Amino acid sequence: MGNAHSDPDPVHQTVFVVDDDPEMRVAVGRSLSKRGFHVEEFASAEEFLESPGPGKPGCIVLDFGLPGMNGLDLQEHLIKAGIGTPIIFITGHGGIPESVRATKAGAIDFLEKPYEPRVLANRVETALEIDRLEMKARKLRSALDQSLNDLTEREREIFDLMIERPELSSSKGVALELGISPRTVDKHRAQILLKTGCRTLAELVGRYAAA
Repeated sequence: MGNAHSDPDPVHQTVFVVDDDPEMRVAVGRSLSKRGFHVEEFASAEEFLESPGPGKPGCIVLDFGLPGMNGLDLQEHLIKAGIGTPIIFITGHGGIPESVRATKAGAIDFLEKPYEPRVLANRVETALEIDRLEMKARKLRSALDQSLNDLTEREREIFDLMIERPELSSSKGVALELGISPRTVDKHRAQILLKTGCRTLAELVGRYAAA
């Protein structure tokens, strides 16, 4: 378990355990550490927010009933800050309304105590995989945005037509729409593929859709 060592470009991920109960916090930290996860522990939401942890690769194992800023408050704070780190809630008294609210806001799971350490470890592995996929998607979007910034005004116009109006798949269709020659469209398309690093128009459209 733990980080995916088979990944050719592994990313260091951390499991942030936030729980005001020192015995529970240490127990969860030790259990996850033994399973190969890198763990950092915090006694409150405020302590976690004051650390370099928010926004770093990983996931959060979060006690629902924290004093002060509780688990749902922390989740809401992170969402407003644009931080989408996957969260697994742990609670000893959480009800259905709370779990529904947490899940709707993007929580991976809402585990009630007592729970099997194996179950938590499985949820953590799922959360880290979600985080890895999201990081990959962000890199893809960033690379695509940079590529699109390199396009000329006419190239971007042709690109937008290809994406927004797939029925204009031929050079002739785009040429008629823009009032230019099909040969000119072909030249611009070749530059678009070169600048975006795509071999075919289908690959370009697929990459844009995936991002």
